[in-house]
Amino acid sequence: MTSLSLPHVWEEPVRGGYTSPADFVRMTGLELLDALAAGKRLPPPIHYLTGLTFDRAEYGSAVFSMPVTDWLLAPQGVVSGSALCLLADGPLGCTVQTTLPRATPYTTAEMSMNFLRPALPGAGTLTGTGTLIHSGRTIGLADVRITDDQENLIATAATRCVALPVIETADTSESDGTDARLSEPHWETPHPFQRPAAGAVLPREVWQTQTGLDILRGCITGELPAPPIAHLCGIQPREADEGRTVWTLPTSEWLCSPVQGRLYGGAIAYIAGTALDGTYQTVVPADTAIAPVDLKVYFLRPVAPDGRDLTATGTLVNRSRTVAVATSQVHDADGKLVAVAIGSALILPGRPPSVASPDVALTQ
Repeated sequence: MTSLSLPHVWEEPVRGGYTSPADFVRMTGLELLDALAAGKRLPPPIHYLTGLTFDRAEYGSAVFSMPVTDWLLAPQGVVSGSALCLLADGPLGCTVQTTLPRATPYTTAEMSMNFLRPALPGAGTLTGTGTLIHSGRTIGLADVRITDDQENLIATAATRCVALPVIETADTSESDGTDARLSEPHWETPHPFQRPAAGAVLPREVWQTQTGLDILRGCITGELPAPPIAHLCGIQPREADEGRTVWTLPTSEWLCSPVQGRLYGGAIAYIAGTALDGTYQTVVPADTAIAPVDLKVYFLRPVAPDGRDLTATGTLVNRSRTVAVATSQVHDADGKLVAVAIGSALILPGRPPSVASPDVALTQ
């Protein structure tokens, strides 16, 4: 298997905070977000891992941002479309959350992405701006526009969320102190996203001389280096055949949002989409770029951050001369199906598959 340096980031003690039960039952969804924006509770672990940051919210809208660090790079030297799910899920869910009364949990049922252009190294910060489409007693719909620092539209996304029954409680007066602004704890080391990235993107000459399948197999055996994002979250290819790939991702607590005990939906969508991307790659010759077009993920059950692996299996549905379609299934460590996805990609012969220069060097 691909060798990753020790100690692993995702095995370090986690940083961050969660929504307290006391605040959840006494505050509306918008009030909870306002408390986070005002620094009255710590951001969740996913912020400290990736830099994903909640910026602001009002009724019917939420805005998140995420820096384009080298940690997010795939082997091609870009931020993959599936990695954009890490940004998109925050404003999608929180836009619906702004409409919810107190003590009302919700869950994301599905998320759809449309990819318009790649996010390149040095792009600065990506911003996801959510807009409410509909909020009913049970169903909430929202969409998001993801833009870069130059206001270029990188991707769009949409979601369907389901509001769950109100949690009844006899006492909603207690608070855990979030009425006062919290001080950020002193950390002995920089947050993961602030550190120099580990891993490497593959130089163009590798893509020009090896098929997509050969490259994936080289990553599995360790003959080719793991990309930075693998060193950040632990995602790895495990099997690769023509039209089929298998990937794993440790369910680290670093991948959690403000809901304690549940993996962030964007992380589940990320592995589901990566399995699609890898499957497209298995059927293209050397010197052929792949441009993901869309991704739709259905979330079937929550995932506990117990450190065990999620496994995503991608399967090719159809490949024409210019378009590939694939599906993926994500299972937890107990074999339960937690998500399914479908997507498509353009096949672009003669276009450079990688933005990395031929003499790209490994980082430490």
